[in-house]
Amino acid sequence: YSLPTPSDVRLEVFNLMGQQITTLVDSHQKAGNYSVNWDASEKASGLYFYRLTAGENVFTKRMTLVK
Repeated sequence: YSLPTPSDVRLEVFNLMGQQITTLVDSHQKAGNYSVNWDASEKASGLYFYRLTAGENVFTKRMTLVK
């Protein structure tokens, strides 16, 4: 993800039932480009959702985990 301005950032992963699985990022970050790796070795293959909150902006997207 890319931040045009410094922001409080939170990146969470949810299962299909809406249960929070993990929080990958929860910090204040400077403007710039970032990448995050999720160690899902103990999770089942399937659909998950991630929610990225950066300041006032919230983005929710679907992702597929294939093992």
